Amino acid sequence: MVLNYKLILKVDAAIGILLAVAMIPSLIVSLLYNETDAAVAFARCIAPMLLLGSFAVYKIRPTTSTLHMRDGFLIVASSWILASIFGSVPFLLSHTIPSFVDAFFETASGFSTTGSTILTNIELLPKGILFWRSFTHWLGGMGILVFAIALLPALGIGGQRIIRAETPGPTLDKLSPKISDTARILYSMYFGMTLLEVILLCLGGVSLYDSLVHTFGTVGTGGLSSYNDSIAHFNSIYVDIVITIFMVLAGINFNLYYLLLQKRIKDFFSDYELRGYLLIIGIATILIALNLWFTKTYDTIGESLRYSVFQAASITTTTGYGTADFNLWPTFSKMVLFLLMFVGGSSSSTGGGVKVIRVLILLKLIRRGIYRKLHPRAIVPVKIQGRSIPSDTVSGITSFAVLYVCLLLFGSLVISLENFDMMTSISSVAACLGNIGPGFELVGPSSNYSMFSDFSKMFLSFYMLIGRLELFTIILLFSKLFWNPDR
Repeated sequence: MVLNYKLILKVDAAIGILLAVAMIPSLIVSLLYNETDAAVAFARCIAPMLLLGSFAVYKIRPTTSTLHMRDGFLIVASSWILASIFGSVPFLLSHTIPSFVDAFFETASGFSTTGSTILTNIELLPKGILFWRSFTHWLGGMGILVFAIALLPALGIGGQRIIRAETPGPTLDKLSPKISDTARILYSMYFGMTLLEVILLCLGGVSLYDSLVHTFGTVGTGGLSSYNDSIAHFNSIYVDIVITIFMVLAGINFNLYYLLLQKRIKDFFSDYELRGYLLIIGIATILIALNLWFTKTYDTIGESLRYSVFQAASITTTTGYGTADFNLWPTFSKMVLFLLMFVGGSSSSTGGGVKVIRVLILLKLIRRGIYRKLHPRAIVPVKIQGRSIPSDTVSGITSFAVLYVCLLLFGSLVISLENFDMMTSISSVAACLGNIGPGFELVGPSSNYSMFSDFSKMFLSFYMLIGRLELFTIILLFSKLFWNPDR
């Protein structure tokens, strides 16, 4: 099967146009704050991207509009890599991040909603640049191509194959017969959640600019802030509560919100993954709070709960915001957070990680394995909410888990060449692969990734994209079978 290169190039060109339009709000912010260099940088990006993209979309005439699965994978992989390249140009032209490697790392971190950074003093950057840096979270959270399909129905031909290669989680339910309508429904809910959080933060005394920046990082579960000390800068219980709530909401399967719109409240709360997701956050919060209180890290149980629930939600949803330096917490609390790094949000949410549904099914597989040791002839299907999980789905989840562990081990081995301590090496890879952001020790919440070599930064940048695109989408590009037209 030959790849439909013309249609792939046309979609990539459309993504270029989308990115150019997406930079306009950042240009406006730069103008409002009289940041000439930043405004010129955005203008120099927007104009050529719009012209070249429009020319390519108009001129490229594919022989067929049909997209096969391979085309979908290549479109997604190429679009996200190109987006990370094009998105880094404003950093370079404004000289805020003069190194291409650093700019690519920062942009890949934004679009993949990882939240890792190489910046040592964030507050020195122009507000327009910081706005763009956070807006990449918002675009990447729901998916760049989902956004494109929502806005450009012409790309909806075969759009299901594109979204399946981009959407986090093992399953994707269509909310409407047309995939373009599904994309619009998802983004309508996403936009509504964004608007609501902005309003609530403004009501808490946060400026409109800061409300927008931190909302992008919350609903996109990215975690890049405009302040060096992240959410701790506000020192507000109200702000902590609002952001905690929206981090948790963003980590829920967005398809479930459609059930609420249809007033199917019972179906919403009976969802197996949702209950598991909330239970994990709840248990982690209690364990960390008790540990912080008993070790006198904080004076009261209320204060311990305040910081534990925020950090448990932040790491589980892979947002990565911080209200405290958890590097200084007791070992038990850090171990709980470390384990949460491998859970992640729900499927079809903006969260990264392995995903809760996969973790729950893997636990059921372990339970079935134990049972079959006692009853070798028993046929024990894996069930979720009374329904048997298809064998190909179970096989896919097992393959994903094995590949995730292999990538984690391989990445840790590669990063160990930097000769940092073991926890720094492992947690930096885990944080980038799981799209979490901060790790432990040298890459903790009060630190950054600037001390890594250019090679390691590029390596971790691609790990961010691999993690955001569910591993296989980019890994497939390294397979000979993928490029073989006879297979």
